[in-house]
Amino acid sequence: VQLQASGGGLVQPGGSLRLSCVASGLILRINTMAWYRQAPGKQRELVATITSGLNTTYTDSVKGRFTITRDNAKNTVSLQMNSLKPEDTAAYYCNANIRGRGWAPGTTLDYWGQGTLVTVSS
Repeated sequence: VQLQASGGGLVQPGGSLRLSCVASGLILRINTMAWYRQAPGKQRELVATITSGLNTTYTDSVKGRFTITRDNAKNTVSLQMNSLKPEDTAAYYCNANIRGRGWAPGTTLDYWGQGTLVTVSS
């Protein structure tokens, strides 16, 4: 099982970016999916989560600007980021809690994508 993230880049303040992440491998079920970020010199922080039932949560600093979505059929999670600010600059990581095919009942593991860099600067 692996996660592959994409979509980062350089954007001006006020601009938008869309991050995507796809899970692949012998997957039976994906539970909660999430995006984290880590700015230089800071700890990794949780940005947004989405359950398999499409319930979402957001950290206060991104509410109203970021939207997390997922496609359960395609094993993907996305993060639409609007009205970007310089303080949103960070490496963004996708995360998923996954049960693999053939695993013992109740067994799940957390997987991480490789990180994609978002830079908000004029």
